[in-house]
Amino acid sequence: MAGILVAVFWAILVSFLAVALARLAQTLRATTRLVADVTEQAVPLLNDASAAVRSAQTQIDRVDAIATDVQEVTSNASALSTTVASTFGGPLVKVAAFGYGVRRALTGRRDDRPSTAGSRREVIVGRTVPAARRARRAQRAADRAHREKGN
Repeated sequence: MAGILVAVFWAILVSFLAVALARLAQTLRATTRLVADVTEQAVPLLNDASAAVRSAQTQIDRVDAIATDVQEVTSNASALSTTVASTFGGPLVKVAAFGYGVRRALTGRRDDRPSTAGSRREVIVGRTVPAARRARRAQRAADRAHREKGN
């Protein structure tokens, strides 16, 4: 009787192990299918990502070339402006100073009177305004400002 019990016990145990192994085999087959499907879908995605990275690198190279050209143009423009300023700046200042001196000399001769050191004059766009006129102008400007503030 003990032999039959042991035989039944072993038969039940083998049945449970067979069912467990069958389910494990199904799980392994499903996992294999899932991995195959993921691989099928991942390979084109990786190819697309790789193509996008290559395209981005090409665009970055183009932008880098443009930035280098812009930097070169900027340095050339800076050198050109420095050259123009040094070539024409000095002579233009000298011509302007000469013209100012000639104008002052001619104005002084027309007046036929020596300029007094005590009177201050203000130069406004190529002409001089005596101190008395400056005071009247300043008073009119103050009056206008006061009237506008009152409105």
